[in-house]
This record gives sequence, C-alpha cells and structure tokens, in this order.
Amino acid sequence: MNTSQPQHDPALAVTLPKDLDLVLRVMPMPADSNSNGDIFGGWIMAQVDLAGSVLPARIAKGRVVTVAVNEFVFKQAVSIGDLLSFYARVERIGRTSITVHVEVYAERNPADLKVVKVTEANLTYVAIDRDGQPRVIPRD
Repeated sequence: MNTSQPQHDPALAVTLPKDLDLVLRVMPMPADSNSNGDIFGGWIMAQVDLAGSVLPARIAKGRVVTVAVNEFVFKQAVSIGDLLSFYARVERIGRTSITVHVEVYAERNPADLKVVKVTEANLTYVAIDRDGQPRVIPRD
C-alpha cells in the first residue's frame, strides 16, 4: 500500500445536514475570487446574509433587515468550482426579531466527491414595515 496517498476515512466524511433547511445553492465564479484563486470572504458573507434571510422573511410574512452578525466563522477556503449549499435553522423568534444559524457546505471534486463545512454564522434579522420601522412578527 502506498502510504504517501491520503487515506479515505468514512468516519471523517461530512454529509449534508438533514435537520436544517436548504435555502440557497450557488457556485462561485472567477469574478468572485482573489489573486490566490480563493473566493473573497465578503462574497461569502453576502451569500450567507441572503441565505439567512429566507426563513425570517417567511416567518415575518414580509420585509426583514439584517441587524446583527452575531458570529461568523470561516472554517476552510472556498474555491472556484465548489458547489456551495447554504442550510439554515431558526434559533430564536422574538417580538420583532428572528435569529438564524446558517451552515455552508462545499461539494468538491465531483469525480471523487468530498463534502466539507466551510462556514457557519449566526445572524439576527428584524421585521420592518413600509416606513422601515420594526414591526411585530405575526404569530399564526
């Protein structure tokens, strides 16, 4: 056996979550990368913000705005060609705000598929009215 080759350990394999909602899928393009070929962190943050707003907008039945990025962790670099899947779970629903946990997974190398968690974040959104003022989240 050639020990210089990395060994595949099924116990270490990451799978896409089944307990979170898939809210966005996107493949970064060359224009989203830096000079090293990695995807800009700011681009990933923008996608996380979009993905994170999906569930709050449904729950609030209308417009929501981001009021806080409570935590944002980059776990691994993202490359051109990675298929990114954004999964979300509502952590808390307040009177006017909703806090969401978002996890981002990259599917790499389709010929020998590898799934890795690349980012996770917690964000808070507030439901707003037409005048941009906070409004109570409907409870039905």
